[in-house]
Amino acid sequence: MCAAEWRSIIADAIVETHDRITGRTYRAAMRQCEARIANEATAARETLTSFAGLGNALIKAHDTGKGLDVVIARKTGWEGLNDLVTAALQLSGTMEADPLDHVAQGYNRFRRYTPRMLRVLDIQAAPVTQPLLRAVQLLRDGERETLPADFLKRNSKWRRHLNTRHANDHRFRETAVLFHVRDSFRSGDLWLKHSRRYGDIKQVLVPAHAIAETTRLAVPERAADWLRDRNAEMIEWLRLLAAATRTGTIPGGSIDDGALNVEKLDAAVPEGAEELVLDLYRRIPDTRITDILQDVSTATRFVEAFTHLRTGAPCTDHIGLLNVLLADGINLGLRKMSEATNTHGFRELMRIARWHVEGEAYDRALSMVVEAQAELPAAAFWGLVLTASGDGQFFPTSGMGEAMNLVNAKHGNEPGIKAYTHLSDQFAPFAVQKIPATVHEAPCILDGLLENEVGRRVREQYADMGGFADHVFAACAILGYAFVSRIRYLPSKRLYVLDRASVPGQLRPLIGGKINTGLIERNWPDIVRLAATMTAGTAAPSLILRKLASFPRQNELATALREVGRVERSIFMVNWIMDPDLRRRAQVGLNKGEAHHALKRAIHFHRQGELRDRTSEGQHYRMAGLNLLAAVLIYRNTMKPGEAVSRRQRAGLPTPVELLAHVSPLGWEHINLTGEYRWRRRVPGA
Repeated sequence: MCAAEWRSIIADAIVETHDRITGRTYRAAMRQCEARIANEATAARETLTSFAGLGNALIKAHDTGKGLDVVIARKTGWEGLNDLVTAALQLSGTMEADPLDHVAQGYNRFRRYTPRMLRVLDIQAAPVTQPLLRAVQLLRDGERETLPADFLKRNSKWRRHLNTRHANDHRFRETAVLFHVRDSFRSGDLWLKHSRRYGDIKQVLVPAHAIAETTRLAVPERAADWLRDRNAEMIEWLRLLAAATRTGTIPGGSIDDGALNVEKLDAAVPEGAEELVLDLYRRIPDTRITDILQDVSTATRFVEAFTHLRTGAPCTDHIGLLNVLLADGINLGLRKMSEATNTHGFRELMRIARWHVEGEAYDRALSMVVEAQAELPAAAFWGLVLTASGDGQFFPTSGMGEAMNLVNAKHGNEPGIKAYTHLSDQFAPFAVQKIPATVHEAPCILDGLLENEVGRRVREQYADMGGFADHVFAACAILGYAFVSRIRYLPSKRLYVLDRASVPGQLRPLIGGKINTGLIERNWPDIVRLAATMTAGTAAPSLILRKLASFPRQNELATALREVGRVERSIFMVNWIMDPDLRRRAQVGLNKGEAHHALKRAIHFHRQGELRDRTSEGQHYRMAGLNLLAAVLIYRNTMKPGEAVSRRQRAGLPTPVELLAHVSPLGWEHINLTGEYRWRRRVPGA
């Protein structure tokens, strides 16, 4: 069993490494194209200026009746004009340069590992990808000169290159095969027989008889019942929207030229809230981070979650363990922490970290702190853990890190990773996961909800524009979550309906198409199995959704799930424009997430916030340690303002309950995060 597990892990790592290398090769080709264009910028300006001057002279000569030959002879001469045209043609070729012209320069890098990779991986293929599998087998057997091009799509840019300038270049043909292998693993058209991440998606679905044991599903067993229910709700929402359109009473929105529009929400902070927040925090004494860790550890006993890897006994050296957790959270590292603390040396901290600190222990400790914070009286001011928000936060990584090829242009040219955090309405960061900077955040939304007890209690989940995806709407609705996402480019979005005849006339310009009900009915059993698989934990929801979203054109299950998502997304969009309270709730939830990111940036300040761990495991510990430390500070900031409220009330000062909802436990100005990390005392087991 252990050997099979390691085999799966290694196979997944090989495919992921190949994915990163192909991405790095393509980015290098793009940079080469951009450099060529930049180098020719001066020549392009000079050529355009010469052509503009010649053109103006020819136009004037034509208007005055002068001979064109005389003008050309005076301006450039026929030989000069020939040189000018030649230069223009060369510049046109440069400006039209395609990165694919340069990807074969990565051929030598590919040849170092791909023959062995193709031999050791047990690659399977869907019928549509059999030509690619045959090309892979030829590469594996060393028959590079006979590679066919039938694995390419008809309109593929690769095909155009192979038919022209690279027709006889076997290096380019091999590179094309390896790029298509990367894309097909992403889409699920290729899969590994023994793999967690790149296995056949239908093989991981729970059996049909296990669906009855899944209590999380919020849809009927029959697709016809679901379609009837959603059609009735859609008709009702469209009727309300049509009535509001006729009377011009869409709350904070309008329909202009067949496009939906909503106005920006005004701030809704009541008068006196800011003064109350400042007064409560003034009543909290300044405290060292080490004192807070000791106090919260005593109150919640979260240190007991870090048991010995061999014996299962809790760590008895609590101060040493807190040093290790603090080193992870503030990004200091154990060696620097041993120099800054007054209790432990480097070898002592290494021993504790090696035998007591691991991912599941961090999860258990976080759960203990989150549950304890929810029991504090002040936490009820902010919510009842019925809503949550999710968002990713970018952290730069060292060039030596495992994420060295993961560059997201949104965050600049430096490599990095993202920590995707779920935050409850009580400000508790109840789940965090490390994801590559280049990965879309939307599929991660369900991971934190389904793999955490707090997440299972959530009913309404908020996400930023990156979460607006049909598959996510579908999966959340099937599992009983109301998914609320900011809508990117709302005026360009269209509604999809089950019955065109039921659409009011003034709303028909908003309709983008009709839902394929037959496709949904045909795949409904597998759709329900897919949702049951997510709740069973046999495969991470993010893994399933990413695979389905890659290339749904070849996967009928993915296309059917998209149709379900279009139904849910269309109903949500009408709800969004008709319900300003929904928009405001989402805004409040997402603002909590942004403020939480600010707190984490303040905590994670050492090494300028850069992660320098070389392993994925080390990076995960830094993210988990940061999240746990943030939860500890939030617990303390929930407890102390609650005590300050009691003191205000005893002093007879007005403390309106409606203002307490605007008090945040995310402040850190009163916490000493820097300097020496001194502990009050070192008592074994205390």
